[in-house]
Amino acid sequence: MTARLLDGRAVAKQVYAEVEQAVSERVARGGSRPRLATVLVGDDPASAQYVELKQRNAQKVGIESEDHRLLASSTTEELLALVERLNRDERVSAILIQQPAPKQIDMSRIAMEVDPVKDVDGFHPINAGKVALGLPGGVEPCTPAGIVYLLEKFSISIAGANAVIVGRSNLVGKPTALLMLKRNATVTVCHTKTQDLAGHTRAADILVAAAGRANLITRDMVKPGAAVVDVSTNWVDGRQAGDLGHGVEEVAGWLTPNPGGVGPMTRAMLIKNTLEAEVRRRP
Repeated sequence: MTARLLDGRAVAKQVYAEVEQAVSERVARGGSRPRLATVLVGDDPASAQYVELKQRNAQKVGIESEDHRLLASSTTEELLALVERLNRDERVSAILIQQPAPKQIDMSRIAMEVDPVKDVDGFHPINAGKVALGLPGGVEPCTPAGIVYLLEKFSISIAGANAVIVGRSNLVGKPTALLMLKRNATVTVCHTKTQDLAGHTRAADILVAAAGRANLITRDMVKPGAAVVDVSTNWVDGRQAGDLGHGVEEVAGWLTPNPGGVGPMTRAMLIKNTLEAEVRRRP
Protein backbone atom coordinates (compact mmCIF):
# COMPACT_ATOMS: atom_id res chain seq x y z
CA MET A 1 0.00 0.00 0.00
CA THR A 2 1.17 3.51 -0.78
CA ALA A 3 -0.62 6.24 1.14
CA ARG A 4 -2.62 8.84 -0.73
CA LEU A 5 -1.51 12.38 0.03
CA LEU A 6 -3.53 14.76 2.16
CA ASP A 7 -2.36 17.71 0.07
CA GLY A 8 -2.48 20.77 2.32
CA ARG A 9 -1.23 23.10 -0.39
CA ALA A 10 -4.10 22.25 -2.73
CA VAL A 11 -6.78 22.63 -0.05
CA ALA A 12 -5.20 25.86 1.23
CA LYS A 13 -5.58 27.34 -2.26
CA GLN A 14 -9.30 26.59 -2.10
CA VAL A 15 -9.54 28.34 1.28
CA TYR A 16 -7.73 31.40 -0.05
CA ALA A 17 -10.04 31.56 -3.06
CA GLU A 18 -13.11 31.43 -0.82
CA VAL A 19 -11.75 34.11 1.51
CA GLU A 20 -10.77 36.34 -1.43
CA GLN A 21 -14.29 36.13 -2.82
CA ALA A 22 -15.84 36.86 0.57
CA VAL A 23 -13.58 39.87 1.14
CA SER A 24 -14.32 41.21 -2.35
CA GLU A 25 -18.07 40.85 -1.84
CA ARG A 26 -17.87 42.43 1.60
CA VAL A 27 -16.00 45.49 0.35
CA ALA A 28 -18.24 45.81 -2.73
CA ARG A 29 -21.33 46.19 -0.55
CA GLY A 30 -19.65 48.86 1.56
CA GLY A 31 -18.28 46.70 4.35
CA SER A 32 -14.92 47.16 6.02
CA ARG A 33 -11.76 45.48 4.74
CA PRO A 34 -10.11 43.09 7.23
CA ARG A 35 -6.67 44.03 8.55
CA LEU A 36 -4.13 41.68 10.14
CA ALA A 37 -1.48 42.97 12.56
CA THR A 38 1.54 40.68 12.96
CA VAL A 39 3.98 40.95 15.85
CA LEU A 40 7.46 39.45 15.92
CA VAL A 41 9.71 39.64 18.97
CA GLY A 42 13.35 39.06 18.12
CA ASP A 43 15.14 38.33 14.87
CA ASP A 44 14.81 34.57 14.41
CA PRO A 45 15.12 34.04 10.63
CA ALA A 46 12.56 31.23 10.47
CA SER A 47 9.98 33.24 12.42
CA ALA A 48 10.61 36.29 10.25
CA GLN A 49 10.07 34.17 7.15
CA TYR A 50 6.79 32.79 8.53
CA VAL A 51 5.53 36.31 9.29
CA GLU A 52 6.39 37.56 5.82
CA LEU A 53 4.64 34.57 4.27
CA LYS A 54 1.52 35.15 6.34
CA GLN A 55 1.45 38.79 5.31
CA ARG A 56 1.75 37.84 1.64
CA ASN A 57 -1.07 35.34 2.06
CA ALA A 58 -3.24 38.08 3.56
CA GLN A 59 -2.47 40.60 0.86
CA LYS A 60 -3.19 38.13 -1.95
CA VAL A 61 -6.79 37.73 -0.78
CA GLY A 62 -7.40 41.44 -0.24
CA ILE A 63 -6.70 41.58 3.49
CA GLU A 64 -4.58 44.51 4.62
CA SER A 65 -1.65 43.84 6.92
CA GLU A 66 0.78 45.66 9.15
CA ASP A 67 3.98 44.39 10.73
CA HIS A 68 5.35 45.18 14.18
CA ARG A 69 8.84 44.19 15.35
CA LEU A 70 10.27 44.25 18.87
CA LEU A 71 13.85 43.59 19.94
CA ALA A 72 14.81 40.14 21.20
CA SER A 73 15.56 41.76 24.56
CA SER A 74 12.03 43.17 24.89
CA THR A 75 10.11 42.55 28.09
CA THR A 76 6.65 41.17 28.67
CA GLU A 77 5.55 44.67 29.64
CA GLU A 78 6.78 46.13 26.35
CA LEU A 79 4.90 43.50 24.37
CA LEU A 80 1.79 44.08 26.51
CA ALA A 81 1.95 47.79 25.69
CA LEU A 82 1.96 47.00 21.98
CA VAL A 83 -0.91 44.55 22.36
CA GLU A 84 -2.96 47.13 24.24
CA ARG A 85 -2.37 49.65 21.46
CA LEU A 86 -3.43 47.15 18.80
CA ASN A 87 -6.51 46.26 20.86
CA ARG A 88 -7.57 49.92 20.77
CA ASP A 89 -6.78 50.43 17.09
CA GLU A 90 -10.11 50.34 15.25
CA ARG A 91 -8.36 49.58 11.96
CA VAL A 92 -7.01 46.26 13.23
CA SER A 93 -9.25 43.19 12.84
CA ALA A 94 -6.88 40.51 14.11
CA ILE A 95 -3.64 40.24 16.07
CA LEU A 96 -1.06 37.52 15.44
CA ILE A 97 1.91 37.18 17.80
CA GLN A 98 4.46 34.92 16.14
CA GLN A 99 5.70 32.11 18.34
CA PRO A 100 7.97 30.99 19.80
CA ALA A 101 8.72 34.24 21.61
CA PRO A 102 11.95 34.77 23.58
CA LYS A 103 12.04 32.93 26.91
CA GLN A 104 11.65 36.07 29.02
CA ILE A 105 8.22 36.77 27.48
CA ASP A 106 5.33 35.45 29.57
CA MET A 107 2.99 34.32 26.79
CA SER A 108 0.28 33.33 29.24
CA ARG A 109 -0.04 37.00 30.24
CA ILE A 110 0.01 38.08 26.61
CA ALA A 111 -2.75 35.62 25.68
CA MET A 112 -4.91 37.01 28.49
CA GLU A 113 -4.59 40.57 27.21
CA VAL A 114 -5.27 40.14 23.49
CA ASP A 115 -8.83 41.26 22.71
CA PRO A 116 -10.78 37.96 22.35
CA VAL A 117 -12.48 39.33 19.23
CA LYS A 118 -9.08 40.02 17.64
CA ASP A 119 -7.52 36.79 18.91
CA VAL A 120 -6.89 35.11 15.57
CA ASP A 121 -5.04 32.17 17.19
CA GLY A 122 -7.77 31.20 19.65
CA PHE A 123 -5.40 31.46 22.63
CA HIS A 124 -7.49 33.73 24.86
CA PRO A 125 -9.17 31.78 27.69
CA ILE A 126 -12.58 32.99 26.52
CA ASN A 127 -12.04 31.49 23.08
CA ALA A 128 -10.34 28.37 24.44
CA GLY A 129 -13.22 27.90 26.90
CA LYS A 130 -15.88 28.25 24.23
CA VAL A 131 -14.12 25.70 22.06
CA ALA A 132 -13.73 23.32 25.03
CA LEU A 133 -17.41 23.64 25.96
CA GLY A 134 -18.64 23.47 22.38
CA LEU A 135 -20.20 26.92 22.59
CA PRO A 136 -20.67 29.08 19.50
CA GLY A 137 -18.39 32.02 18.80
CA GLY A 138 -15.09 30.52 19.95
CA VAL A 139 -12.06 30.98 17.70
CA GLU A 140 -10.65 27.60 16.70
CA PRO A 141 -6.82 27.55 16.77
CA CYS A 142 -5.35 27.58 13.28
CA THR A 143 -3.45 24.29 13.23
CA PRO A 144 -6.20 22.09 14.78
CA ALA A 145 -8.81 23.79 12.58
CA GLY A 146 -6.62 23.15 9.55
CA ILE A 147 -6.24 19.47 10.45
CA VAL A 148 -9.98 18.76 10.66
CA TYR A 149 -10.70 20.91 7.58
CA LEU A 150 -8.14 18.92 5.60
CA LEU A 151 -9.59 15.58 6.70
CA GLU A 152 -13.10 16.68 5.83
CA LYS A 153 -12.07 17.97 2.41
CA PHE A 154 -10.73 14.52 1.56
CA SER A 155 -13.97 12.92 2.84
CA ILE A 156 -12.26 11.11 5.69
CA SER A 157 -14.99 10.28 8.16
CA ILE A 158 -14.30 11.66 11.63
CA ALA A 159 -17.62 10.70 13.23
CA GLY A 160 -17.26 7.32 14.90
CA ALA A 161 -13.56 7.03 14.11
CA ASN A 162 -10.92 6.15 16.68
CA ALA A 163 -8.75 9.28 16.70
CA VAL A 164 -5.43 9.15 18.54
CA ILE A 165 -3.60 12.42 19.19
CA VAL A 166 0.06 12.03 20.13
CA GLY A 167 0.91 15.32 21.84
CA ARG A 168 -0.84 17.30 24.56
CA SER A 169 0.20 20.89 23.92
CA ASN A 170 -2.23 23.76 24.35
CA LEU A 171 -1.32 24.84 20.82
CA VAL A 172 -2.10 21.61 18.94
CA GLY A 173 -2.75 18.44 20.94
CA LYS A 174 -5.52 19.48 23.32
CA PRO A 175 -7.53 21.63 20.88
CA THR A 176 -7.23 19.00 18.14
CA ALA A 177 -8.73 16.46 20.53
CA LEU A 178 -11.59 18.85 21.29
CA LEU A 179 -12.33 19.50 17.62
CA MET A 180 -12.34 15.76 16.94
CA LEU A 181 -14.75 15.21 19.85
CA LYS A 182 -16.97 17.95 18.47
CA ARG A 183 -17.18 15.92 15.26
CA ASN A 184 -18.08 12.75 17.19
CA ALA A 185 -14.78 10.90 17.08
CA THR A 186 -13.70 8.65 19.93
CA VAL A 187 -10.53 10.39 21.07
CA THR A 188 -7.43 9.21 22.90
CA VAL A 189 -4.71 11.70 23.83
CA CYS A 190 -1.22 10.25 24.19
CA HIS A 191 2.24 11.72 24.70
CA THR A 192 5.87 10.73 25.02
CA LYS A 193 5.29 9.39 28.56
CA THR A 194 2.38 7.16 27.52
CA GLN A 195 2.92 3.49 28.34
CA ASP A 196 2.49 1.17 25.36
CA LEU A 197 2.16 4.06 22.92
CA ALA A 198 2.16 1.63 20.00
CA GLY A 199 -0.84 -0.18 21.47
CA HIS A 200 -2.83 3.04 21.23
CA THR A 201 -1.59 4.20 17.84
CA ARG A 202 -2.24 0.83 16.18
CA ALA A 203 -5.93 1.22 17.05
CA ALA A 204 -6.19 4.64 15.39
CA ASP A 205 -8.31 5.21 12.30
CA ILE A 206 -7.01 8.78 12.44
CA LEU A 207 -3.55 9.33 13.91
CA VAL A 208 -2.28 12.86 14.59
CA ALA A 209 1.44 12.99 15.38
CA ALA A 210 2.21 16.22 17.22
CA ALA A 211 4.80 15.34 19.86
CA GLY A 212 7.79 17.08 18.29
CA ARG A 213 10.10 14.06 18.30
CA ALA A 214 11.57 12.79 15.04
CA ASN A 215 10.97 9.12 14.20
CA LEU A 216 8.62 8.67 17.15
CA ILE A 217 5.96 6.91 15.06
CA THR A 218 7.33 3.90 13.21
CA ARG A 219 5.57 1.87 10.54
CA ASP A 220 4.68 -0.95 12.94
CA MET A 221 2.79 1.56 15.11
CA VAL A 222 0.31 2.48 12.36
CA LYS A 223 -2.95 0.72 11.57
CA PRO A 224 -3.07 -0.31 7.89
CA GLY A 225 -5.21 2.16 5.96
CA ALA A 226 -5.24 4.81 8.70
CA ALA A 227 -5.26 8.54 7.98
CA VAL A 228 -2.02 9.91 9.44
CA VAL A 229 -1.46 13.61 10.03
CA ASP A 230 2.13 14.66 10.74
CA VAL A 231 2.11 18.03 12.49
CA SER A 232 5.59 18.48 13.93
CA THR A 233 8.53 20.38 12.52
CA ASN A 234 11.83 18.76 13.46
CA TRP A 235 15.17 19.33 11.80
CA VAL A 236 17.21 16.26 10.91
CA ASP A 237 20.53 16.76 9.09
CA GLY A 238 19.39 20.22 8.01
CA ARG A 239 16.09 19.00 6.55
CA GLN A 240 12.55 19.40 7.84
CA ALA A 241 10.97 16.23 9.17
CA GLY A 242 7.96 15.39 11.27
CA ASP A 243 7.36 12.69 13.87
CA LEU A 244 7.04 9.82 11.40
CA GLY A 245 9.69 7.22 10.71
CA HIS A 246 10.55 5.67 7.38
CA GLY A 247 7.97 3.32 5.92
CA VAL A 248 4.82 4.80 7.46
CA GLU A 249 3.78 5.83 3.96
CA GLU A 250 3.70 2.13 3.02
CA VAL A 251 1.15 1.31 5.73
CA ALA A 252 -1.10 4.38 6.01
CA GLY A 253 -4.06 4.90 3.72
CA TRP A 254 -3.78 8.69 3.82
CA LEU A 255 -0.78 10.79 4.83
CA THR A 256 0.12 14.46 5.04
CA PRO A 257 3.41 15.38 3.38
CA ASN A 258 5.83 17.22 5.64
CA PRO A 259 6.37 19.92 4.52
CA GLY A 260 3.29 20.64 2.44
CA GLY A 261 0.55 19.17 4.61
CA VAL A 262 -0.42 20.87 7.87
CA GLY A 263 1.73 24.02 7.46
CA PRO A 264 -0.19 25.43 4.48
CA MET A 265 -3.47 24.67 6.23
CA THR A 266 -2.38 26.52 9.37
CA ARG A 267 -1.66 29.65 7.35
CA ALA A 268 -4.91 29.33 5.42
CA MET A 269 -6.92 29.06 8.65
CA LEU A 270 -5.15 32.17 9.93
CA ILE A 271 -6.42 34.10 6.93
CA LYS A 272 -9.91 32.65 7.32
CA ASN A 273 -9.90 33.55 11.02
CA THR A 274 -8.83 37.11 10.17
CA LEU A 275 -11.87 37.58 7.95
CA GLU A 276 -14.12 36.08 10.62
CA ALA A 277 -12.64 38.40 13.25
CA GLU A 278 -13.63 41.43 11.16
CA VAL A 279 -17.09 39.96 10.62
CA ARG A 280 -17.46 39.62 14.41
CA ARG A 281 -16.40 43.24 14.89
CA ARG A 282 -18.48 44.67 12.08
CA PRO A 283 -21.14 42.19 10.84
